[in-house]
Amino acid sequence: MADDINKVVILGSGPAGLTAALYTARANLNPLLIEGHEPGGQLTITTEVENYPGFEHGIQGPEMMDVFRRQVTRFGTRFMSGAVTEVRFGTRPFELVADDKVIKADSVIIATGATAKLLGIESEKRLMGYGVSACATCDGAFFKNKDAIVVGGGDTAMEEATFLTRFVNKATVVHRRDTLRASKIMQDRARKNPKIGFIWDSAIEEILGEQKAGVSAVKLKNLKTGKITEHKTDSVFVAIGHNPNSALFKGQLEMDEIGYLKVKPGSTYTNIEGVFACGDVVDSVYRQAVTAAGTGCMAAIDAERWLEARGE
Repeated sequence: MADDINKVVILGSGPAGLTAALYTARANLNPLLIEGHEPGGQLTITTEVENYPGFEHGIQGPEMMDVFRRQVTRFGTRFMSGAVTEVRFGTRPFELVADDKVIKADSVIIATGATAKLLGIESEKRLMGYGVSACATCDGAFFKNKDAIVVGGGDTAMEEATFLTRFVNKATVVHRRDTLRASKIMQDRARKNPKIGFIWDSAIEEILGEQKAGVSAVKLKNLKTGKITEHKTDSVFVAIGHNPNSALFKGQLEMDEIGYLKVKPGSTYTNIEGVFACGDVVDSVYRQAVTAAGTGCMAAIDAERWLEARGE
């Protein structure tokens, strides 16, 4: 595997990477997919998925990724566990280093995704998918006529809180400071919404609840007084941003100030010919499984046509 030149190497095994694998495999490009540190991507820490077309009654996130994987395996996708630690896009063919092996590729599709910033407390990890979420669009509908807490003070938090008011009785924003970082228009929209409340100068110390019953409350610490209080809630939405998994490509691929990879408008072409990017490592706006899969399809078609134009 290390000595051969692969026509296509795909980095990442979430919806974007697996869709890219599906299309390139069916185009007889014999793709090699390197799974990364989190095989299956963010959906592996999700429970019920109800907003992906084709699953009428919903499906568990890990099960959905298993279905994706079986489908692409059927068409001949090759898998490699582990993660790439170095990329050499200045050579042709490209060289990728994983587990001290050098993998050569005519083209590379980057689908390394993004990681939600989390609070880093044990109860958050234990209850993730059981009342704790990092995506209101994904999970808000599960809490109809219930109460939610939204953690954060930026535009993401205001967007999440505003979206949640379509379903919940009340969305309470918990913020570490006494002023918001969100843009004025987003602040005004949230403040005018009667279903949105605010708890200032506070941080979550612990999320209370059990997986079977879900979230019941949070323990909040006032950062000015040190006082601990308990606040009842049915859900906690962590909205403090995402980190695109793009550090590996710094200095070689163009990216914005946050680290999202830049692609040519209407395509998945990066600034390096033969390197394509798709999914959440590119997308700071939608961050949905279905949009990631869509751009994975685009990347595969872009790579196929690019290779064909080169006679490869």
